[in-house]
Amino acid sequence: MLEVATAKSHKVLFLNTLAFTVCFAAWMFNGVLVTFLADNQVFKWGPIEIGWLMGIPVLTGSLFRLPAGMLTDKFGGKPVYGTLLFISAVPMYLLSKADSFTTFALCSFGFGLAGVSFSIGIAFTSVWYPRKFQGTALGIFGAGNAGAALTTMLAPTLLNKLTNNGTYIEGWRDLPVYYAIMLAAMGVIFFLFAENKKPASSNKSFVQMLEPLKSVRVWRFGLYYFLVFGCFVAFSQWLVPYFVNVYYLPLVTAGLFAAMFSLPSGVIRALGGWMSDKFGGRTVMYWVLGASTLISFLVIIPKMDIYSPGRGVMAKRSGVVTAVAPDSVTVGEQVYKYKERQEVAQYKDDQMLIFPTKQTWQEPVVEVGQEVKKKELLAKGVTRIFFQANVWVFAVFVILLGSVWGIGKAAVYKLIPDYFPEEVGVVGGMVGVLGGLGGFFCPIIFGYLLEWTGLWTSCWMFMFALSLVCFVWMHLTVQGMMRKKHPEDMQKIDRDAAGNLGDA
Repeated sequence: MLEVATAKSHKVLFLNTLAFTVCFAAWMFNGVLVTFLADNQVFKWGPIEIGWLMGIPVLTGSLFRLPAGMLTDKFGGKPVYGTLLFISAVPMYLLSKADSFTTFALCSFGFGLAGVSFSIGIAFTSVWYPRKFQGTALGIFGAGNAGAALTTMLAPTLLNKLTNNGTYIEGWRDLPVYYAIMLAAMGVIFFLFAENKKPASSNKSFVQMLEPLKSVRVWRFGLYYFLVFGCFVAFSQWLVPYFVNVYYLPLVTAGLFAAMFSLPSGVIRALGGWMSDKFGGRTVMYWVLGASTLISFLVIIPKMDIYSPGRGVMAKRSGVVTAVAPDSVTVGEQVYKYKERQEVAQYKDDQMLIFPTKQTWQEPVVEVGQEVKKKELLAKGVTRIFFQANVWVFAVFVILLGSVWGIGKAAVYKLIPDYFPEEVGVVGGMVGVLGGLGGFFCPIIFGYLLEWTGLWTSCWMFMFALSLVCFVWMHLTVQGMMRKKHPEDMQKIDRDAAGNLGDA
């Protein structure tokens, strides 16, 4: 870690960010390609197979983040980063030859190595900047997440052109070749222009480098990153089929909406780094986890049109039904009025209906001459609730959530050099592993939840629960730290709270 930033620092940051953007675009490649192949029935894959193929590259990029971070701490970022770019290009090229689920999965596992670029870049960027600028520098580097938006925004259009709008479906095989060339070209640029630098801990053995992993703090940071990064990765891919299936959008339009989620999240990460430097990573994480919990809750309600039993009309005394009219039932001489059924409203997707709409009416369930007892049902109630889950309202919430997670990603990695200044590679690698595993497991979890519940919004239910767990754990941890460092103040706060409860 340098005392002051230099021109070399900025050059390395630029190269790291550019390489990370390329790697992230390649890492998210399956989100668009698998959806395209499934929609065009090139391969007969169901939700579970699609979830696995989206998750496999993320798994590779997650599992190897820790060793990649350790290698970066040991040998510096230039040789590790450059080699990674060339290695990732090979299976990406071989993907163009895949003709089954197995070969597709194997190639995906290979080019998923592009995902370890994050732990390499974090460690390599960190050694070039002083502590007071760590949040900003790492936030700028993390803006390379925007590579996901480039893929979701441009790849569908390229696929349409390469396949001549579906008339020559085998044209999809050219796209992995283009991505392989992009990775290899970036590898050449990195070897030519980057300068190497190692941290002070580079003389430690690999066993000594793993010592920080004994701290619970590392695993807590990892859970935060599982949410703000892993779920970001998962939704960067999952939102494409989500918009196609829930809102019946064309693939290109769905890709643009998904890009609206991932692009701001990547770019705003730089702002998150600056905010973390100014206000502190912990304060920023409070806001991030609270907002994630709230927004996830707001998008849980699915698009629906349901009919349910409503308030009915019951007889006040026993008697015989003497008349049944469209809006009333007569028992003896007693007339019971009820709300007649009106024409059921028809709603179209192009209407802007933000809140649920409700219709209620009653329908007679008795006939003339029928004998009824007191409190027997004369007319059943029917309630119809329609909720559009408007696509534009949903998109705004999704963009907000992506932006919140982008800020959170920077905040987590601001905390790492604060607590582990000489072990950013290994700690950042482990946190990256846990975060990346979120990107792997979440699409698979989403697939199983969709299969079990039949609800696309089941993924948001999972997000709400995960956000709430992270928020509560962080709050309890901060309270514990306060009690340890300032026991008198915390005891006074507890006494005041108890007194207020007693007054209430």
